[in-house]
Amino acid sequence: MPAADLVLTGARIRTLDPARPTATAVALRDGLITAVGTADDIRDWRGPGTETVDLRGAHLVPGLTDAHSHPVWGLDMATGTDLSGVTDLAGLRAALARAERTEGWVVGYGLDHNAFQGRPVHHELVADVLGGTPAFLRLYDGHSALVNGPALAAAGVTGPRAFDQRAQVVCDASGRPTGHLVEHAAMDLVGAVVPRPSYGERRARLLELLSAMAATGLTGAHVMDGGDLELVETVARETVLPVRLRFAPWCMPGADADALRELIEAQDRGGRHWLVGGVKFFMDGTVEGGTAWLEHPDCHGQGTDAFWPDPRAYAEAVRTLHAAGVRTATHAIGDAAVRHVLDTVASLGPGGHGAHRIEHIETAPDELLPRFAELGVAASLQPPHTGYTRDDGTDEWSRRLGGDRAARAWRLRDLREAGATVALGSDWPIAHYDVRAVLATARRPKGAAAHRPGLTATQALEGCTSHAAAAAGESAVAGRIAPGFRADLTALAVDPVHAPGDELTDSPVVLTVTGGHVTHRGPAEEIR
Repeated sequence: MPAADLVLTGARIRTLDPARPTATAVALRDGLITAVGTADDIRDWRGPGTETVDLRGAHLVPGLTDAHSHPVWGLDMATGTDLSGVTDLAGLRAALARAERTEGWVVGYGLDHNAFQGRPVHHELVADVLGGTPAFLRLYDGHSALVNGPALAAAGVTGPRAFDQRAQVVCDASGRPTGHLVEHAAMDLVGAVVPRPSYGERRARLLELLSAMAATGLTGAHVMDGGDLELVETVARETVLPVRLRFAPWCMPGADADALRELIEAQDRGGRHWLVGGVKFFMDGTVEGGTAWLEHPDCHGQGTDAFWPDPRAYAEAVRTLHAAGVRTATHAIGDAAVRHVLDTVASLGPGGHGAHRIEHIETAPDELLPRFAELGVAASLQPPHTGYTRDDGTDEWSRRLGGDRAARAWRLRDLREAGATVALGSDWPIAHYDVRAVLATARRPKGAAAHRPGLTATQALEGCTSHAAAAAGESAVAGRIAPGFRADLTALAVDPVHAPGDELTDSPVVLTVTGGHVTHRGPAEEIR
């Protein structure tokens, strides 16, 4: 038999393979797992060129996957001053006063809606500390931004605009922009004139980011945008991507037959450790921005409109892509948005089972939960998002929804118990990419979701392995440690099923392997 490229021994392996749940050694060749068993079972796979790593009792699991991330597009989103630590208006003003100027601009990201302390988002709140310096500040949800007067002037934005999607240049009673830009089309008006990192800077940042992700144990990410595929393709030719990337380019309102054809033709484009596989839709925006599609208005009287002004056009686009064999993922946060996506998949008939997924699902009534399993729609949730809410209901998300709907926050366990596939992710840069925190928070959600049980430790692990694979239609090649499956593996110093959540969050990552390539090695002394 041909020799393995890499053999891992001395491990406590949790395979998630019903045929062989546990093992102590595994052999890898040409990016695939070739053998799983004991050291004796693997012995014959060793050859002169085989690298052997003794994991000395580390806990080996299928490679951990972030089922919702933006590691390429997010390079622009997470540019400039990190405002995620700002908690109030005084803190925001202080951060902007000392913020670095980039080509004459102040650029920031991660700003929490709660920092405005209930005030409307308005550039007058920070005008004096910025002076004549243009500023573009992304709010943490990625769907809204605060820009000041000089930035509006640089982009030529002097009043309201009309968009194909639900987006808004928020204006005061006299028609003057307040600086609050809601949804992508509005943000892009100013984003187009904001300084952008060079190709070299983006390439370096991409590799740095993916390496940092691998250092937390990540071997893969479902990328919920089209990213910069030319950048990814070039980098993947030059080196090994530390994290496997599966892209789902956006389909936005107004997409015509030609646009749909381009999305269909883009499928399966890829290279080593990257692939275009699916299409991403938006059925609504965010609760905090007033753009989640709700069955009843939020407490500000907003939230009754879909992101697609004609929801039937969304359904027709999904049907067109489905007929071409394209998987879809739809951003749906509000109850009306979730219901419409489920209704759309139901209209596909039995052939739609297992081919589509819904992202976020932040509030959903009881009657919708069984439909996920009935229709084979995967539920993709991001447990760290719960950290933007508060258990006393004083946060912007909870205040917007009101008590009853806020009580239905992030129903991870309820969806699993209803039989749904539940894939887990971070939505980086909306939340940190550390997959250990994703696992721990799934077990113990925060804020508005803290009153309900989280996933069991096994369910959480499945959310980043076997259920993530199922959500991508990859159950035959990923999500378990078995011969013929991808050689994507994560070794942790603690058992992710039996260790308490705080220990898991701080657990050293002993080894990360993507496609048979070692992408991270922890210090040997961390193995215990």
